[in-house]
Amino acid sequence: MATKTNAVRLVQQAGIPCREEFYEFDENDLNGNHAAAAIGKPAEEVFKTLVARGAKSGINVFCIPVCCELDLKKAAKAAGDKNMELIAVKELLALTGYVRGGCSPVGMKKKYPTYFDETCQLYDEIAVSAGARGHQMIVPPLALAELVGAKLVDIIQ
Repeated sequence: MATKTNAVRLVQQAGIPCREEFYEFDENDLNGNHAAAAIGKPAEEVFKTLVARGAKSGINVFCIPVCCELDLKKAAKAAGDKNMELIAVKELLALTGYVRGGCSPVGMKKKYPTYFDETCQLYDEIAVSAGARGHQMIVPPLALAELVGAKLVDIIQ
């Protein structure tokens, strides 16, 4: 069994119910739909964590279903900015402490403004990265949003 990640520890310390799922991943295919299939959850209930930069707002974190695309105009509006652009993959580790395919909204190096797509509240639980590739944590979305100080907004296309 893999070691418990910092993200899982933080969720458990906050008293949030959390189940872990582990799966095989392919370095060349870190698609979230693969993660959803591997853990047997619908893609709408598995959320990916994206990091973007606004002209005024700086770094922002967005969690959306893996089957969807982030609407950058809606993301910018949510962050009170005119435009928003996804960061380059090479910046991810330095900014968050996480690698592509293992970026969790919990336990980043710094606390960034965070936004969950509002569809998360349709489900009793969602899966998000536990902070490592091939490792998901399944948690109640509203408790997770509260833990990371996320706002629930419409941010998908």
